[in-house]
Amino acid sequence: MKAIMVMFDSLNRHMLPPYGCDWTDAPNFARLAERTVTFDNCYAGSMPCMPARREIHTGRHNFLHRSWGPLEPFDDSMPELLKRKGVYTHLASDHPHYWEDGGATYHGRYSTWEFFRGQEGDAWKGHVGEPPMPDEDVKGMRLEGYRQDWVNRLYMQTEDQHCQTLTFDAGLQFMRTNRAEDRWFLQIETFDPHEPFFSHERYKDLYPHDYDGPHFDWPDYRQVTETDDQVRHARLEYAALLSMCDRSLGRVMDLMDEQDMWRDTMLIVCTDHGLLLGEKNWWGKSVQPWYNELVHLPLFVWDPRARTSGERRDALVQTIDLAPTLLEFFGVERPSDMQGRPLPVAADRPVREAGLFGIHGGHVNVTDGRYVYMRAPASPDNAPLYEHTLMPTHMRGRFTPDELTDMELAAPFSFTKGVRTVRVAGRTFFNPFQFGTLLFDLHTDPEQTTPIADDEQELRMANLLLDLMRGCDAPVSQYERLGLPLEGPATEEHLLVRVQRAQAEVAREPLPRPEDYPAGRFSLRTPIAALVADPKAVEVLRTHAPTLVDTELLQMIGTTSLISLAAMSGGSFPKATLRDLAEELSAL
Repeated sequence: MKAIMVMFDSLNRHMLPPYGCDWTDAPNFARLAERTVTFDNCYAGSMPCMPARREIHTGRHNFLHRSWGPLEPFDDSMPELLKRKGVYTHLASDHPHYWEDGGATYHGRYSTWEFFRGQEGDAWKGHVGEPPMPDEDVKGMRLEGYRQDWVNRLYMQTEDQHCQTLTFDAGLQFMRTNRAEDRWFLQIETFDPHEPFFSHERYKDLYPHDYDGPHFDWPDYRQVTETDDQVRHARLEYAALLSMCDRSLGRVMDLMDEQDMWRDTMLIVCTDHGLLLGEKNWWGKSVQPWYNELVHLPLFVWDPRARTSGERRDALVQTIDLAPTLLEFFGVERPSDMQGRPLPVAADRPVREAGLFGIHGGHVNVTDGRYVYMRAPASPDNAPLYEHTLMPTHMRGRFTPDELTDMELAAPFSFTKGVRTVRVAGRTFFNPFQFGTLLFDLHTDPEQTTPIADDEQELRMANLLLDLMRGCDAPVSQYERLGLPLEGPATEEHLLVRVQRAQAEVAREPLPRPEDYPAGRFSLRTPIAALVADPKAVEVLRTHAPTLVDTELLQMIGTTSLISLAAMSGGSFPKATLRDLAEELSAL
């Protein structure tokens, strides 16, 4: 028996034909649904990228205990468990986060692995001189990775050079080389269609449209401030990259056809999360509540033992179920603290009553398949919040000595095998408190446009949330942060939807478009660095937004405009202040 997992990053379910999309060019995803079981109620768990991959390895949620980071010494890794039981495991990937500080322990769990460079500003090719870059780009946050990405694109000018293509080339080579062998697991994982949406003309030509605006294939994570044409263009750039992913998927299916691999090879096609492309008036992820566009995931599975194809499953499943599915397929015992369950491929049977999902320090969310409950912190300080880890690294760096100054050892958790973790103060880039606690009924409001206030349902969902948090052995601090009881059931005194409704309504208001404000030589779209450099404009800033003038972050936000900064702040930048800034700057 053999297994292949094809994993994409930021693959939007609502843009795939099997899930009802009628305008994207993705024939191989349609073909995949005919050949496999399609799951209609699959949800993410821990997010974003590396927390999701930690779930794929361990089969348990991790976002309540720590943020982005490596596998911990006490973690059970599915590929490693397979390897120990004689199953050969191989990873072919272009996902750059595996090779940064915050992902450094994942690839070593496989028997062998290979990596293809160049995605999203990967520190790959060295150019001292400036690479060719567009004169105008909608992207505001142009940090070091932005420049490096334009260097990397010089080495991927044809499709055969693209790191996605090379990743699938390597996966196909492994399949051909080892077709006659038994007991192996192959993970083909591409970073696409994650931003930037870099693809080639043959895919862009699938989506012809008139556009003469600035370059735009890499949205910042913030509220939408772009024109309708710019929003549409970025969505079509994503669609072009999705079509490239579709072609890569088709190559895998073609080889399975050619080699008659369907008779003895499991195939799983999955993703970690989605991406907002203007829906809910937002771009990206992680800086807004985890709406269904981000967490309601596509999932397709072929199990050669069941030989079930063209069917759909309604059972509520999650990312934590992937590891148990693969372990069970190869006859390897699941660790006792693994929370996931094998996916119900052969028959549509319930797996769980409710599913937990979220990001460290953000809303803690629960769904039962009909209702989605997003629990915000109970107070504006979003505290207490702690990291519990023995691997003190962030995405691209180590914890600083200042972060570790007040560290202390915490008591072991149920899943740490008797080992105490280091506890340090946690941090978030954006405070979820401003969005308030939200409750949605997906039956009456599938697009999550109108949160409801229903005390009975909130109480029920709050107790489902408590059950799942206790099943995860959540830190005591999380209960205090969320205003939930450490022991016993939630009661009416713990309800937050009505209490936080006013702030939730303010946060859901769209940010006014820049064209709604007056503009002159200076406007809300002028880069902040240019405003600071002008003696009159800097005084306007000093009056209405003094922290922007003297902030040490100016070197990071200098290329960003005022309207983009307001969009990135999640709506916490007062609209009245924007109006005053726009009027006074336009008069200069």
